[in-house]
Amino acid sequence: MRHMMSYDLIETIRNTNQWVGATASAMASYPIWGGVPNPAINMMAAWGEVTERSFARMVVKPDWGINSVVGSDGRDHIVSVETEIARPFGDLIRFHVQGRPEKRRRILLVAPMSGHYATLLRSTVQSLLPDAEVWITDWHNARDIPVSAGKFDVEDYTLYLADFFRHLGPTINVVAVCQPAPLALAATAYLAAEDPKAQPRTLTLIGGPIDPDAAATDVTDFGRRVTMGQLEQLIIQRVGFKYAGVGRKVYPGLLQLSSFMSMNSETHSRAFSDQIMRVAKGDAGDHDKHNKFYDEYLAVMDMTAEFYLSTVERVFKNRDIARNAFEVNGRLVDIAAITDVAVKTVEGENDDISAPGQCKAALDLLTGLPEARKASHLEPGAGHYGIFAGKSWRNNIRPLVLDFIDQNTPGRRKKKTA
Repeated sequence: MRHMMSYDLIETIRNTNQWVGATASAMASYPIWGGVPNPAINMMAAWGEVTERSFARMVVKPDWGINSVVGSDGRDHIVSVETEIARPFGDLIRFHVQGRPEKRRRILLVAPMSGHYATLLRSTVQSLLPDAEVWITDWHNARDIPVSAGKFDVEDYTLYLADFFRHLGPTINVVAVCQPAPLALAATAYLAAEDPKAQPRTLTLIGGPIDPDAAATDVTDFGRRVTMGQLEQLIIQRVGFKYAGVGRKVYPGLLQLSSFMSMNSETHSRAFSDQIMRVAKGDAGDHDKHNKFYDEYLAVMDMTAEFYLSTVERVFKNRDIARNAFEVNGRLVDIAAITDVAVKTVEGENDDISAPGQCKAALDLLTGLPEARKASHLEPGAGHYGIFAGKSWRNNIRPLVLDFIDQNTPGRRKKKTA
């Protein structure tokens, strides 16, 4: 009950801040204040508007907002989001581009389940759609999943990925971004032993913690300093009465968001103070750069307690993937069993979440894979976000990933994609 009350308290604080912002905005927007030559009134209205929007976004799942894509024929083609596999904890969805011939490139984006929705990769999807058929893993908010659906930990996550790979077949090219990189590697190794024909054609791992000890960051330092008992007692809570998952143990998304914000608190504080000034001056827009970023960044989801705790313990503390000692259902998943899946790693030089070396460690584990089937890329000057959704992704990494896919597609000549 204590953990459920904590969850409801956090939601109450969020709801109160949203209400205070809405109240301030409404009060300061009365026409009568137009005759008062005091800039504090405009500042109050601006502060309220920004505060209300920010706290409201924290409990809203963003829309994909991908309506169309321009085809090679120069026409706009409607994009529909279709669910191909529906599961309690996550779906496999496809972005179906209507009215165009199917592209030969088939790409599955494995989205992180680390506090944000899969829509965090919206720009990644948009950049790939003109040149490929695209699928993505759409993980669900744990607060909305009834306790009767059971548990969901790193082993279940790995089995979900294996089933998605199996469904899409051996011509799929998997691109795993950040947190799921080690589990996507494990899922491929699992299929290598259980169902070799279901393995993906290529596997691209972007900024993932394959070996957290390869390079220290604040994330890995936190994993070392805090015990599992401390995490369970201080961070894990039970979903409150407001949601369908009432009673389920979760790592709340709002706590994860506070961790994200604290890592770059000065930058975020400056961004919000600047936005308040822009709103007060009338220079802000509903879809300006600030709102476009923070509408997505502030939208967070809860993770199941067992997934969060098993990720910390098995991926970061015990380094099961890095030591090639990861087990699923009591059976060892041998990464050396991967012998014919081309694997590429991508890292950012300035990545402060998965520092250079953590992801590339995957190549050393692939002892059964010929060197010619391995590749790596270190993007100069790029941070964590930039390597999958920023300028570095658009200008350099995306063409390299598509070229890597083409090089490992039988019967297809190498073609440089801009």
